[in-house]
Amino acid sequence: MQVSAIDGDGHVMENPKRLAELLEEPYREFRSTPMESSALVPLDGVDRNLGTRLLKGRARTTQEWLDALDLGPMAKSILFPTLGLFSGFVKDPDYQAALCRAYNTWVAGDICEPSSGRLLAVGLLPTHHQDAAEAELRRSKELGLAGVMFPADGTHLLGNERFDGVYAAAAELDFPVTVHASGSSNALGAEVFPKFIQAHSVAHPFGILRHFTSMMFEGVFDKFPSVRFAFLETGATWVPWWLDRLDEEYESRGAVDAPLVKNVPSSYVHASGDIFFGCESNERMLSHVMDVIGADTVMYASDYPHWDCEYPQSLHRIQNLTGAQRQALLHDTAARFYGLVD
Repeated sequence: MQVSAIDGDGHVMENPKRLAELLEEPYREFRSTPMESSALVPLDGVDRNLGTRLLKGRARTTQEWLDALDLGPMAKSILFPTLGLFSGFVKDPDYQAALCRAYNTWVAGDICEPSSGRLLAVGLLPTHHQDAAEAELRRSKELGLAGVMFPADGTHLLGNERFDGVYAAAAELDFPVTVHASGSSNALGAEVFPKFIQAHSVAHPFGILRHFTSMMFEGVFDKFPSVRFAFLETGATWVPWWLDRLDEEYESRGAVDAPLVKNVPSSYVHASGDIFFGCESNERMLSHVMDVIGADTVMYASDYPHWDCEYPQSLHRIQNLTGAQRQALLHDTAARFYGLVD
């Protein structure tokens, strides 16, 4: 039986000119001239598509994404930014917040609204101003977006108590929170590598593990047990390994270094729980991992149209799953995380 697939993590290619139009002044003026200095976010200069060798498709408009859904087929996709993934590198707090507001207005109105409910999106949150992040979470809900995203890259740690107001608002509104890295060669831990293949291999997982660890040991999952959190584009097979490591640390030092954490870290990730992950189609141990952490905690992610995605083949390439695991992976987990009703 074919599962009506929901894509828990696709990407839209932003329209920089339109985003510049939606920026508040003075940033609209500063970014309206097509010069290198007017770039919306700090980039790393890497040609991810290697010219056109790795070009997987276009996803710049609603229609281009609707056409992509039919390739799978998929019923829906929840869209994440592309340029916006780099927003954590923006140093100016006021501009970062303005950029997030412009992106959220654009993706809700220009991309999602004309899609008849097939394209949803997460709102982009700033990392410097916690009040601005809380306000943008609330506005994202009002815009009809499906959740919010913190960029993993930058010098922030999402376990810091300055983000508690954001998580409290997410709990109040029953609004899911995601964490997603850019894979940039400028990311912490990746900046030392000479080739992009090395940097990209490290950048995604280190960004996610950094925030997962911070949030775990600073007690975020204890303080906000009803908030649904997702950690994306690093796969899922790292989770049992990392939880075992955190358990060992907690048993030795938890009472001193993590007093807000009431139980061993592995106890927070379980079936019917509120911590979720995306998967990669080539994860050989995925079925076993789903047995350990719960089939309803792992969701399919197309990553379309990024250079390293394998969609639509990835929909059909994931093997050795039970029928129940496949149903959860391709549909039920994303529906549960994003609060979707068929």
